[in-house]
Amino acid sequence: MWCPQSTSKGDAEATGGLQADRGQCDSDSEGAAAERISAQIEGAALHVHSSVLASAEWLVRNVTYRPHCYICFAWGGSVRFLFSDGQPYPRWECLYWQLLESLRAGMANPDEFDNSLVRNLTLFTEDPEAAYPSQESVWARFDDAFLAISGLVTYAPVFRDYLYQSLEEFYGDNVMYLEIRSGLSKTYELDGSIHDKVWSLKAYQDVSAKFSAEHPDFLGIRIILSSHRIQSVSMIKAAVMDAIEMQKNFPELIAGFDLVGREDDGRPLWYFREALSLPADLGVNLPYYFHAGETDLEGTDVDANLLDALLFNSSRIGHGYALPHHPLVKELSRKKGVAVEVCPISNQVLKLVSDMRNHPAAVLMTEGHPVVISSDDPTLFGTSGLSYDFYEAFVGIGGLSANLGTLKELAMNSIKYSSLSPVLKKALLDMWQKKWDKFISDQCQ
Repeated sequence: MWCPQSTSKGDAEATGGLQADRGQCDSDSEGAAAERISAQIEGAALHVHSSVLASAEWLVRNVTYRPHCYICFAWGGSVRFLFSDGQPYPRWECLYWQLLESLRAGMANPDEFDNSLVRNLTLFTEDPEAAYPSQESVWARFDDAFLAISGLVTYAPVFRDYLYQSLEEFYGDNVMYLEIRSGLSKTYELDGSIHDKVWSLKAYQDVSAKFSAEHPDFLGIRIILSSHRIQSVSMIKAAVMDAIEMQKNFPELIAGFDLVGREDDGRPLWYFREALSLPADLGVNLPYYFHAGETDLEGTDVDANLLDALLFNSSRIGHGYALPHHPLVKELSRKKGVAVEVCPISNQVLKLVSDMRNHPAAVLMTEGHPVVISSDDPTLFGTSGLSYDFYEAFVGIGGLSANLGTLKELAMNSIKYSSLSPVLKKALLDMWQKKWDKFISDQCQ
C-alpha cells in the first residue's frame, strides 16, 4: 500500500511526500495534510477504470462472503474467483475450485485469510523494490490482480452493488462526477448465462441515476468505451463501429473511445489508423480519449503515440508521461487545449517515477499546460477516490510553490476538460463553487 506519511520536512523533500509503507499504515501516517486535501472538493475523476474502482477491503469483506462464491489458487500464487450454482469445471490455471464458505468454515483464523485475499487484489508488498525489480514484473502483478478482481465484479448481481459502492467511495472523497473507462466486460449469472453490452450500459445508467437521485450534489457518470491495444485491426474496427452505435443509442452516457493496456507491450496508435479513421470517414463524431505517452522510452513507436493522439484529435491525453520529451507536441497540445490526465500514484507504482519532484507533470504545470489529476486504478493501489493522488500532485509535483490556488485550479480543470456539455459543465461548476466556498470558510474558522 502507498500512503502519505507524517514526515519531517527533509523526508518530504526527499520522497516527494510519499513513501512505500513497509507494513500497514498507522493512524498518523494518513496524516493531517492528506486529510485536509481530502476535505477539499476535488471536482471530477476523469481517468479511472471500471473494474478497479472500489476498495479491495469491500470486495473481500462483502463480495467474497456472498453465497456461491468459489476460489481457485492458480499457478504462481495468484487467485481467481467465480460465482456458480454448482462446482465449476476445471479450466486453464484453475483445476480445482473451492467454495469459499466451506473453506473459511475450516479455518482457525479466517481474518488472516481475508487479509491475504486483500493483498492478492492489490499491489501491496512489504518490500516493493524486491518484489517489483522492473516495470515488467510490476505490470505482470498488475494484470494478475486485474484478473482476480474480474471474476468478482463481472458477476451480474455484484456488478450493480459494486458500481454503487464505487460511487459511494468517490463521493465520500468529495468527487462529484466520474468518467469511467470500460471495456464492457461480459457480465454473467449464477447459471453461467452471459449478458450483452447493452445490459451493462443500462446497468451503468440505472445505478448512476439512482445514486444521483439519492445524492443531489453528484452529477453522474459517463463511459469512455475501451478496447485493448493488443487486438487486431479488424477487432478494433469492430469495436469502433460498436462504439458509434452505442453512442447513438446512449448519447448522454457514452463519452467516447480509448485504447488501453500497457503501451510498451501493445501496438501503437498508428497501427490502428484505418480503424480510428472510421468515424471521420463516416461523418460521425466519436471523441477519442487516448492513453498516450505512458512510457519512459524514447524514440520508439510507443513514443510516437503522443503525436498520433493529437493527429486523431484526442480530446484529452491519458497519462502523457513522455510529453515533455517532445517540445513541439507539447506546444501543440497546449495550444489545442488538450488536457493531460495525470495519475501520480499509478506512475509511481508502475515504476515510471520514484521521486514525485521529478514527475514530468511538474514541467507541464509550470508552463501552464492543462492538467487534470486522477487515480487510474485505486483498487490495485490500495487507495480510494482522488485524495491520495491530489496529495502527491500537491506535495510532490507542485513543489514548494503549490498552494490552495493550485488545488483549486486542478479541481476546476477536471470540470472544464470533462466531456460534459457546456450546460452541464456550468451546473457542475456552480455546485462545485458552493462547496469550495464552504471548504475555504471552514479552513478560516
